[in-house]
Amino acid sequence: MYDEKNHSYLEGQLLIATPSMTDPRFEKAVILICAHNTEGAMGIIINKLFTDIDFKELLSELEITSKEYTEKLDIYFGGPVELGHGFVLHSKETLFEGSFPINDHISLNTSIDMIRRLATGNGPENALLALGYAGWGAGQLEEELIQNSWLHAPYNTSLVFCTNIKDKWQNALNSIGVKLSTLSDTIGRA
Repeated sequence: MYDEKNHSYLEGQLLIATPSMTDPRFEKAVILICAHNTEGAMGIIINKLFTDIDFKELLSELEITSKEYTEKLDIYFGGPVELGHGFVLHSKETLFEGSFPINDHISLNTSIDMIRRLATGNGPENALLALGYAGWGAGQLEEELIQNSWLHAPYNTSLVFCTNIKDKWQNALNSIGVKLSTLSDTIGRA
């Protein structure tokens, strides 16, 4: 639960939608918060895929050619804002030009060069490519937390990169000891 009096920013943490989240774009969403301050918040949904966008087609649209690339790369629905922009969440074992550190484990990169690296297999060990992002204006995320639309959890590499996408929401809840059967879809505050 969000503590209104002991306000702290959630940058580098995970947001987990509760059953009271009625917006279908965020239903059962798990979001990595990339930035959070007095001006608002920005995050990437890490458990929703685009089913109608193929990585090779995206590369073609971006005029990136690579004969070396052989692996399939999923493209995530990062959120409803700026769907035409790509965002790459990646592990920090190597420094890449244009990467913005989110916490000690993960960075965000919006450079076309990072997508080229992914296309040639020369990218980071762990990467997640998303189109779009989730955004909140000043105080909006805090209000949604107070209304119990979201839970938050510490950063977890396996949740971001390694977990089966279908299980991410449930695994995120499990990571903070929350059982689905104990969550209510009604809003209330004690």
